[in-house]
Amino acid sequence: MELLSILLEMTAAAGWAGVGAGLAAIGAGIGVGRIGGSALESMARQPEALGDLRANMIVAAALVEGVALFAVIVCLLVVLG
Repeated sequence: MELLSILLEMTAAAGWAGVGAGLAAIGAGIGVGRIGGSALESMARQPEALGDLRANMIVAAALVEGVALFAVIVCLLVVLG
């Protein structure tokens, strides 16, 4: 009976960690989409600032993806720990 309760607790933790990883991926997708959309709108309004906008967009998207990667890693550590 003890083994069954341990397995059920591990399964519940794995399920919640999976939900957390999924939410992190969805959040990153939404964030990068908003960054890209805003950058394209800015480039259309002010084409001479294309280089600066592109560089800033890449940096911001990389930061968003980095945070999402950390969130997924934390969720995996919850499952393994």
